[in-house]
Amino acid sequence: MNRKRLFAVLCLLAAMAMGVANAWAAEKFDTDPKQQLPKPDGKPADMTKPVQVFILLGQSNMVGMGEIEPETTKGTLAYLTKKEGKYPHLLDEAGKWTVRNDVWYVQTVVAQRQNWLQPGTSNTTIGPELQFGHVMGQIHDEMVLLIKAAQGGRSLGYDFLPPGSGQYTINNTVYAGYKDVAPSWPVGTKPEPYSRKGKLMWGGWQYDECVVEIHKVLDNLKTSFPSYSGQGYEIAGFAWFHGFNDIINGVYADRYELNLANFIKAVRSEFKVPNAPFAIATCAFEGWDKSNARRLKVINGQLAVSGETGKHREFAGNVKTVECRDFWRDVEVSPANQGYHYNRNAETYMEVGNALGWGMAEMLKKQDK
Repeated sequence: MNRKRLFAVLCLLAAMAMGVANAWAAEKFDTDPKQQLPKPDGKPADMTKPVQVFILLGQSNMVGMGEIEPETTKGTLAYLTKKEGKYPHLLDEAGKWTVRNDVWYVQTVVAQRQNWLQPGTSNTTIGPELQFGHVMGQIHDEMVLLIKAAQGGRSLGYDFLPPGSGQYTINNTVYAGYKDVAPSWPVGTKPEPYSRKGKLMWGGWQYDECVVEIHKVLDNLKTSFPSYSGQGYEIAGFAWFHGFNDIINGVYADRYELNLANFIKAVRSEFKVPNAPFAIATCAFEGWDKSNARRLKVINGQLAVSGETGKHREFAGNVKTVECRDFWRDVEVSPANQGYHYNRNAETYMEVGNALGWGMAEMLKKQDK
């Protein structure tokens, strides 16, 4: 990464956003997510430097459920940009969607897609990848590659259960550790292999599947990224947007912090990047409503692993949780009444991606010191 450019761009954006004349002199590195991104300049990336790879993980809301169209419906991306004037960097002078030709997007697991980053890359909806990718493209001279490996309806407590999370017993029931063949079984009995629609699903099966798919992309970059010119790559960071299924299960909600900490360690170990920045978005369901104790446990677990808390010392400076509850949008201003998908409101997904992107930028800057 060209750190000098990263520093210069963010300082300039800080000065523009805050109107502070001496921002440059003070050399403040501002990653305030409220700052406005410029439109893509159309310049190609520096293909002589290693591709900067960011791996995006989670369940259906990372897959992306923010509606793009129609322009007449509140909460769609078209309505937000063309009616309300938000996110002007997404529209060119002719009112067409802009394309980042320095950020390549690959989606695995739930669907196989690859393209330059633009609205519609993930079919008719967007996820956090759109704004996250714009932030990463803005701060890098190198080519950026986003690999999204996510699947809907997957718990961290079982489906995404990582290596390092073992068996435990509660109220005479054994709960699965990584690679166990069933979610739970009575103490003293043998677990029966668990399956859905004829497919065996062990503890961590979705974790394993995502890892395999990511390796396929990295091992075949010329196929998954046709513009790749053999300059190599660096896994620059990870992003995580998840939580709904562990809210449903009280036992999983209680274990969320432990499992997430193990997940971070496991994926870093798998891809041999022990200190790669890891950005986490809190659940934003129902905003700041505190009536659901399980939801609060998951959110508190997400907040607890952030390096700023000091609870997990090994995560200091390289794990950051960004607060996203302000990004909940009610059904009255959204395309659908579908709370588990944030009412399919594109603004939520844009703002989550924005927070993840600037949180990632902050960690990258700290690692450069």
